[in-house]
Amino acid sequence: MATCAPLHVAIDLGAGSGRALVGGPGEEGFGLAEVHRFRYAPRHADGYLRWDVASLTAGIREGLRLAWQAANVAGASITSVGVDSWGVDYALLDRGGALVEEPVCYRDDRTANAMDRVFALVPREAIYARTGIQFMPFNTIYQLEAHVRAGLPDRAAHLLLMPDFCHHDLCGSLVSERTDASTTQLLDARTGEWDGSLFAELGLPRGLMPEIVDAGATLGRIRLDLCANLGITPAAVVAPATHDTASAVAGTPLEPGWAYISSGTWSLVGVERRAPLLSLEAMHAGLTNEVGVGRTVRLLTNVMGLWLLESCRREWEAEGRPQPLEPLLAAVARLGEPVGLVDPDDRRFFAPASMVRELRGALRESGQPEAGDPVRLTKVILDSLARRYADVVANIERLAGQAVPGIHIVGGGSLNAYLNQATADASGRPVHAGPVEATAIGNLLVQAMAAGTIESIHEGRRLVAASFPPVRFEPRRHRRSHVDANR
Repeated sequence: MATCAPLHVAIDLGAGSGRALVGGPGEEGFGLAEVHRFRYAPRHADGYLRWDVASLTAGIREGLRLAWQAANVAGASITSVGVDSWGVDYALLDRGGALVEEPVCYRDDRTANAMDRVFALVPREAIYARTGIQFMPFNTIYQLEAHVRAGLPDRAAHLLLMPDFCHHDLCGSLVSERTDASTTQLLDARTGEWDGSLFAELGLPRGLMPEIVDAGATLGRIRLDLCANLGITPAAVVAPATHDTASAVAGTPLEPGWAYISSGTWSLVGVERRAPLLSLEAMHAGLTNEVGVGRTVRLLTNVMGLWLLESCRREWEAEGRPQPLEPLLAAVARLGEPVGLVDPDDRRFFAPASMVRELRGALRESGQPEAGDPVRLTKVILDSLARRYADVVANIERLAGQAVPGIHIVGGGSLNAYLNQATADASGRPVHAGPVEATAIGNLLVQAMAAGTIESIHEGRRLVAASFPPVRFEPRRHRRSHVDANR
């Protein structure tokens, strides 16, 4: 680990596994080192699919212990800690700050009919005009409606989104950071505060919701009892952009006007803007207006991402025919002819008993060959994702009225050279790929801003571009911009 002063710890939580990384900007560039990985897979308990909070908090604490150990070896000190995670899920606390029950996972089916019940009270057009958020059945608004309908625990006094809960566990804070709060579909897109009238119209408990703070806010210091138990010092707890996509975008060295794709289990495809786009056309296109660092707007669409391929590979491995990723992608690249396309956002792919069966069924039902072997089915998945990415970027370009000259892919999916090239080809735009660790980098950049090490996210992005030069993929066909074509 290259030392830099000061060091920060990024806790980056995915939907089932997390990591602790140490680093930050320094004189020799941006330093970054992973020190711990841990798992906290959801499991069924008390009638719901719930997160394993004990494993989650234990993993974070072990990550902090190892982070301090790594810093000591490097002869450096740690100034702050910050947590980012997936959006929408929440924990309920009592008046003393204790967890009331284990949080329910967004993949639980409790929200099956919640959207219809909500729309019966407030039309979807009105909800979008006020919140600007894409309609997803697991959004917090529908989870909370289902929770109220089933009966909230009597002891519930505070609702904290998952990264906010993790910060509470570290320092006792009871606030919500704005980028993650914006994913709930309960935030007013214009004011950036909770939409009190929406809570009232839907009969939701506004009193549970915490104060909202911006990314970069210092929330407190790590509790002294934790410090004593872990052998660490009481560093500051800083709210980064707590929604992992917001951190990923912050850590992406975007060129002016370019779109981004945070590519992993989900793919978040969008652009940065200064104001939300709240038109009916944007709603029908599935666009969402989430908050970014500095109260920018992340105009994007959630796409079902590499979850499709990950699920298939797990099935193939269970059948005794594992498909290592690199040879699989090499074989896909050798297939010259098109194999088929599916809609990766089809609800049937959200949590099927068999992803392979659902994908083949979708191909068969649309009159396409079923792609019976792993190589051909993988090509269907990746070509379908590339086509979906291209369509989303074209929609944004058309509806926002601004040219999108290129696409920057970050996250684990940026290592997938076949998908990167397919995206360039499908969109007719150049693609930049990397850094893989954009989420952790963005988390650390915001902490560095809070510490005064860097002055702005733009300064941080310049440093990231120099430290992690992206790989470029050129499209293999020409494309005219929708904006240019309409001039």
